[in-house]
Amino acid sequence: MRDVAVTLAVFGSLPFILRRPWIGIIMFSWLGFMNPHRMAWGFSMNMPFAMIVALTTLVGILASSEPKKIPWTRESVVLLCFVLWTVFTTLFALFPGEAWLQLEKVLKIQLMIFVAMMLITTRERVHLLVVTMALSIGFYGVKGGIFTILHGGAHQVMGPPGTFIDGNNEIGLALTMTIPLLYYMVRYTKQKALRLPLVAAMILTAIAAVGTQSRGALLGLAGMAVFLWLKSRQKIWIGLIVGGSAAAIALLMPESWYARMHTIENYDQDRSAQGRLTAWRMAINLASSRLTGGGFETFRREAFAIYAPETGHVHDAHSIYFEVLGEHGWVGLGLFLLLAAFTWLTASRVARRAEEAESTKWLADLCRMVQVSMIAYATAGAFLGLGYFDFYYSLIVVVIAARRILDSERAVLEKAAPAAGAGVERRRPPARAPALAPRR
Repeated sequence: MRDVAVTLAVFGSLPFILRRPWIGIIMFSWLGFMNPHRMAWGFSMNMPFAMIVALTTLVGILASSEPKKIPWTRESVVLLCFVLWTVFTTLFALFPGEAWLQLEKVLKIQLMIFVAMMLITTRERVHLLVVTMALSIGFYGVKGGIFTILHGGAHQVMGPPGTFIDGNNEIGLALTMTIPLLYYMVRYTKQKALRLPLVAAMILTAIAAVGTQSRGALLGLAGMAVFLWLKSRQKIWIGLIVGGSAAAIALLMPESWYARMHTIENYDQDRSAQGRLTAWRMAINLASSRLTGGGFETFRREAFAIYAPETGHVHDAHSIYFEVLGEHGWVGLGLFLLLAAFTWLTASRVARRAEEAESTKWLADLCRMVQVSMIAYATAGAFLGLGYFDFYYSLIVVVIAARRILDSERAVLEKAAPAAGAGVERRRPPARAPALAPRR
């Protein structure tokens, strides 16, 4: 039944995508983040739904009369440079077979990211994209939160198998990044009856992130909570939610969870932490020896044998920064960090300027929540290897779209202001003639 439902939903959307290609971005995001076909058990599990939707979207763009222009902002230019650099590093990859396969996956994602930049141009489209992102991952947050409560935190929350977020660490990062977007939904949903369920979804998602038993997700959750409080308008309300969630988690989680989290302080005695440090040193040595790094999928035994300080200990990067560094060298890491810095600065600028008019304040709140989500990615990502996570790059799309919408809104307001002023001048009564001087 699930197979039929997902298949009908995807193929039923194709005629609408051909007429309105931006709907294809929403569908592609839903398939990419929620992966509904991975929850089925039959023929739909391995159906290339995302590719079908992507191809239909591209055909719809060609047939559409809507302007087709990629916004070449500093973020999109740096992102393009980063993508092209990954292609270049793949030409010199240490493991070309595996590297080309991974590059193919990354290029498919980035193609749709640039298509999204082209099509996500209005408030309605931005809102639907954010809602799709939040609810797709939030589904696993609600499900995982209930699972954690029912089992007293004794079992790990895992993501959908065969996806970017299948492991406990990966789904933990995604859940942490989703909470700020759920808060944005609470603020701007038109149906007041949905606000309380969305607040409950936020709390359950936080519990699910803790239930993954991922130490990186816990650190990301802490950093996200601090910035959520700083960036929100309702600090008392957010403080109560964060405090209540923390108290519930403290009472819920078992001793085994506390023991695992305690290893954050005693990392020198934890084998997993030591393995990560070894992998990070290997990435530094590799990037320092090769301009292009090792290419995709370079964290393998053969690379450790050459570049690791102690051979025989193989470990995944478990860090977005060292993953990019080891695979694409210092140039790749520099572009990756520059992209994050530009996105953050643009979000800050949009948030500041959007406060000037009541009609654009929603953009200020949206950009601030994107920044909170970026904090979660930057913090938890320091210990988790998701450097090519499409959720993060979709946040960049949201910031670019927010800037375009703000510029358009301000242009309209600036045009209206002189016209209004001219109208006032026309309605002003004529000045009286000066009184004649009395005759002498």
